[in-house]
Amino acid sequence: MAILAGYMLPHPPLIIPEVGKGEEEKIRNTIEAYRKAAQDISTLRPETIVLCSPHQTLYADYFHISPGRGAKGDFRQFGAPQVAMEVTYDREFAEHLGSMAGAEGLHAGMLGEREKRLDHGTLVPLYFVNQYWTEYRLVRVGLSGFPLTAHYRLGQCIRKVSETLDRKVVVIASGDLSHRLKEDGPYGYRKEGPEYDARIMDVMGRGDFGELLDFPEDFCEKAAECGHRSFTILGGAFDGIGVQAQALSYEGPFGVGYGICTYRAAGQAPERNFLEQYESREQEKRKVRQEKEDAYVKLARYTIQEYVCHGRVPGVDELPGKLGKPGTEELPGKPGKAEAEGLWGKPGKAEAEGLWGKPGEAEAEGLSGKREVAVGLPEELYHTRAGAFVSLKEDGKLRGCIGTIQPVRDCLAEEIIHNAISACSQDPRFPAVEPWEVERLTISVDVLGDTERISSPAQLDVKRYGVIVTKGARRGLLLPNLEGVDTVEQQIAIAKQKAGIREQEKVELERFEVVRHE
Repeated sequence: MAILAGYMLPHPPLIIPEVGKGEEEKIRNTIEAYRKAAQDISTLRPETIVLCSPHQTLYADYFHISPGRGAKGDFRQFGAPQVAMEVTYDREFAEHLGSMAGAEGLHAGMLGEREKRLDHGTLVPLYFVNQYWTEYRLVRVGLSGFPLTAHYRLGQCIRKVSETLDRKVVVIASGDLSHRLKEDGPYGYRKEGPEYDARIMDVMGRGDFGELLDFPEDFCEKAAECGHRSFTILGGAFDGIGVQAQALSYEGPFGVGYGICTYRAAGQAPERNFLEQYESREQEKRKVRQEKEDAYVKLARYTIQEYVCHGRVPGVDELPGKLGKPGTEELPGKPGKAEAEGLWGKPGKAEAEGLWGKPGEAEAEGLSGKREVAVGLPEELYHTRAGAFVSLKEDGKLRGCIGTIQPVRDCLAEEIIHNAISACSQDPRFPAVEPWEVERLTISVDVLGDTERISSPAQLDVKRYGVIVTKGARRGLLLPNLEGVDTVEQQIAIAKQKAGIREQEKVELERFEVVRHE
């Protein structure tokens, strides 16, 4: 068997009468849609339900799959301990999913369980399902800090395991929509809140799962959505499969969006290979972008490639012929002479493999006229010193950022080399970049100007100036012109957070300008 159906379901605890105590009547349409979805599941009689919840154990670099024979849970934290349930896990499916994900290069498995009890992202959907069907085993899957593409790929693994084990499977993507629909909502109001909800209901209502990958990370963050990664896993489970999609309801009276959609599998549909199409588009974009990268970024990219893929730190003296801009060289036309200043080797050395010209052409004897060669990196990279930050993004999501406020190396080229290595391997917020990720990275290099002490936040401009906050020995920095940082207050708050300085503490302020290379 393959995946039979999928369900996009919200998880507001107040939808449970014992919790809502009458408030649930304000989302009556959601309740009716939930019952319809649960009844639909009962007609399919699934052997296994795979449920993805944003409130189960979550890691930045790992998809957690609940281990063991089963688990219990209740709504005691919401004042209703009497509403409880117990589930049995499909251990065979969970083990195969971990192995399948590993074979596909994804970090997933049953290690590192933090909380055995069922979370409310699991309890609410199963509260309705269990009213109509209980003869199933559960696979409970957590989300991660990986890009959306990784979540989609995990969904593909769920489908493959379903086919391998010949299980009758349905997938539940548990998740609320935006939490920023109203001023009196959980996170207040932002225009991105209703914009996200309208867009996600359109995409999910049509079952056009490929568009899930096109939602920018900063847009989702500003909307304070809850379920986008769950929905993306669901989409991956239907990659290459046709669906009969139906949007059943949408409501948001409490400032949080609740949407319910259902999907019945409708046979093979090779044209719905959404991830492959997305990757093809992104690869073309990367190619165009990398062709436009200047020498600073090329240097950082080459360094990361060498370090991550080959375990070596390139030296400054070997860089010119690999990264310089194309130029021409006058060839003497005398047999045996190959004076080629600016080549990969030293002047006078005719090791031409990897030159700007034709790879592998190392016969200089008898040449004449002109030949295209690399003329080296910009002089300032060798002869100036400055602080520099190397920033990495993958699929629009920050993947690493490390730098120096003041120069600590002999030249700017060395500064970039060492900070590029730190950004890809030593940023404590992220796991080290792996070889398959290197070509996917978007890289920028910020060269810092001199810092200037200022007396007031009024002297800052988030687009023009970066900020340094200092309190005793604690010091935090934030670069200028960053996505999602729109005000000086945000800029200072984030810099304080990075330094471990409490928001209410007074700090010394410095500003600086940067030259950004992309």
